[in-house]
Amino acid sequence: MRSDFGTRLPLSRAALDRDHLRRAREPEGLLSEPGARIVVLHEGRVLLHGDAEPRVLLPEAPPLAALPPETLVLFLGTVLPGDDELAAGIPVLALVVEDEGVDALTEAGLIPRAASWGDLRRLGARLGARDAGLVTQALALANWHRSAAFSPRSGRPTESVLSGWVRRDPTDGSEYFPRTDAAVIVGVTDADDRLLLGSNAVWESNRFSLLAGFVEPGESFEAAVEREIFEESGLRVVDPVYLGSQPWPFPASLMVGFRARLAEGEDPTGRPDGEEILELRWFSRTELQDALGEILLPGPTSIARRIIEDWFGAEIDDGQRTP
Repeated sequence: MRSDFGTRLPLSRAALDRDHLRRAREPEGLLSEPGARIVVLHEGRVLLHGDAEPRVLLPEAPPLAALPPETLVLFLGTVLPGDDELAAGIPVLALVVEDEGVDALTEAGLIPRAASWGDLRRLGARLGARDAGLVTQALALANWHRSAAFSPRSGRPTESVLSGWVRRDPTDGSEYFPRTDAAVIVGVTDADDRLLLGSNAVWESNRFSLLAGFVEPGESFEAAVEREIFEESGLRVVDPVYLGSQPWPFPASLMVGFRARLAEGEDPTGRPDGEEILELRWFSRTELQDALGEILLPGPTSIARRIIEDWFGAEIDDGQRTP
């Protein structure tokens, strides 16, 4: 395990002051601040420059009155000193827009008519630290708003307040805050330092990745590692070692990376659960290299890919670096 593991996780990077005290301001005021910029999300994708290398397009913020009423406005934070493009201290907000919002921003000249939109899953590893952090944060918040549109207590519609960081039931004042679901993802090795990979039932039959699962109520990360590996593979593991964590806003996860060892004396023959995991395979480094034309690995934006490469000892060239 290399000590810089956490710094190499694409969606864990950020270069923005979240500036929580300014969340109490109304979106109208934040949008009208001099130099304020926006990140535009539409159907889960982010507005990009049209360059060869992906960069998030950050137009100047329009007045709230110029946007359709269904536009969701989310305050992300303020620019840090040393930014190559933007002045320190200016606010950055996300606009989550429907088709009408895209049309309004286009008519206002804030986004190009031939707009370029990008998918964070595919582009995250190629974005700069500031852009990766902005899009990850914006998408995670946007996904939470979509799932929290109604009060879990009363079923009544909730409204966005505190610049997108709280939803409130206007009838009884109940407040609901953004949530993140923790999941462990594990690089399991055996006595010969082979790596265990599994094929999930919802993937193509030749796609393989690490085993993972959500942390249950009242459970530690380490206990979740041991339980999830046994449930999905029938194998007992020991000595879970924390590597690092990465947000995964699809829709609202925090992926917590571990390495673990097959328990001494444990038969390495796995028993896939047959529901989530259909096939299990152990790979030496040579076997994984030789199998790259046969199997598909996780994309370079994922923590799974980084854990595999950490074990492998180098970046793996399987043609996924360019989306």
